[in-house]
Amino acid sequence: MILGRVFLTISTTGNQERPATDLGFLLHKHPDKAQTFSTSHGTAHVLYPEASAERCTAALLLEVDPVALVRRGKGKGRGGSPDSALAQYVNDRPYAASSLLAVALSTVFKTALHGVCNARPERAAAPLPLRIEVPALPARGGAELVTKLFAPLGWTTVRAEPVALDEQFPQWGDSRYVQLVLEGELRLADALRQLYVLLPVLDDAKHYWVAPDEVDKLLRAGEGWLAEHPEQKLITSRYLSRRWGLTRQAMERLELVRLAEADDLEAEEIDNAVDETTDTEDRPVPLAVQRRDAILRALGAAGASRVLDLGCGQGQLVQALLKDVKFTEIVGVDVSMRALAIASRRLKLDRMGERQAGRVKLMQGSLTYTDKRLKGYDAAVLSEVVEHLDLPRLPALEYAVFGSARPRTVLVTTPNVEYNVRWETLPAGHARHADHRFEWTRAEFRAWAERVARRHGYGVEFVPVGAEAPEVGPPTQMAVFTMTGQDKQDKRDDKEKKDEKEAEAA
Repeated sequence: MILGRVFLTISTTGNQERPATDLGFLLHKHPDKAQTFSTSHGTAHVLYPEASAERCTAALLLEVDPVALVRRGKGKGRGGSPDSALAQYVNDRPYAASSLLAVALSTVFKTALHGVCNARPERAAAPLPLRIEVPALPARGGAELVTKLFAPLGWTTVRAEPVALDEQFPQWGDSRYVQLVLEGELRLADALRQLYVLLPVLDDAKHYWVAPDEVDKLLRAGEGWLAEHPEQKLITSRYLSRRWGLTRQAMERLELVRLAEADDLEAEEIDNAVDETTDTEDRPVPLAVQRRDAILRALGAAGASRVLDLGCGQGQLVQALLKDVKFTEIVGVDVSMRALAIASRRLKLDRMGERQAGRVKLMQGSLTYTDKRLKGYDAAVLSEVVEHLDLPRLPALEYAVFGSARPRTVLVTTPNVEYNVRWETLPAGHARHADHRFEWTRAEFRAWAERVARRHGYGVEFVPVGAEAPEVGPPTQMAVFTMTGQDKQDKRDDKEKKDEKEAEAA
């Protein structure tokens, strides 16, 4: 049986004081030994063609077993790549640098990819003079795309030479493969993470099923460079095999990273909410706290016990609701898995007692799509959420909440743009948060809320949040929607029938 071979070399230079052979410490592979590793689709070998104080080269050779590749994938369903099965054993695709080589990189050089080297920590943290060569790299987009992807990442030389279809017949032209050479001074971990992402991106195909956890893999490998990359959208889409839902999720999380880096913050500090520490003037009680208190009072007045926090972010409101025993069921919903993970840590769900844990649930979901899981609740809260949506997407949110889920009470809070002039630190014409798509005046918010209420059978009242200022009003405005008419009676009847059935069953 003939095995396909995929090849990559990593070289560096040095001197007697800082020998190039330190590359062996950084890769955790000794230069004096050839080592072999099993992968799911073949065998990977690491060897050093040269190893001296002046120059050291590590080679990764991946021998692809085409039989294992086909048997594992079957070319369909959750395991396979259609490309790898179309031609089965005579397919050239497994034998070029692609997602197979990217997986081998992450398997064989896992510790190096994370930048960990206990023996030479200072070398792992510092840029090295690197030269990386890949003799056969599939590039859908050609040499021009290769340059667009690697040049913004700090490489001084990016050379992608097309490989001829057949050197004996030059008239046949070039193949879609290139010979790649990268040169520059980068941290080894950064270079490996770039290759891990960009090899399958250039191939525009993966040999395995792209599951939701691929978003986390992409963001981990892209940390520090992907959020600002000019080809971010193409990289994200191709890496996630053009799965729209995963691509959108990744793009939203990358935007949070970009905004956080611009403000020198952690992404979780700005995820899905206005900045709660700077959203006020010098007031004894922060506006974020006043907002939560106003929401809790409105929920109490509505007699709600089962509450949805739509766009729950890091779980501040969920945490406040849990402290009041009259709220018997609390569900936090957010599109961001990262935000939900932070909320889970904030709430200490893994250490919460069984009875308390039975009151709370965190769910991933988009507020612009109908979701049957959201039906049947007493109240829903949209706190500082609507302004993060593009205006054309608002009707979808309106229908998903008021038309489909139809809780008895809906609370919506949003900034009052008229109040922005009260903050000296906020430049004129700027929104309170970089991710706000709009901010409404009191009249605009009132007009929107009244239109939504009429359309979906709700009454609406308006409550100021925070100290009102003459002429410009309060910093935050809240609308309290209450279901009216037959819908409300139908809900009471449904609840009574449900209670009767439960009593009969008992």
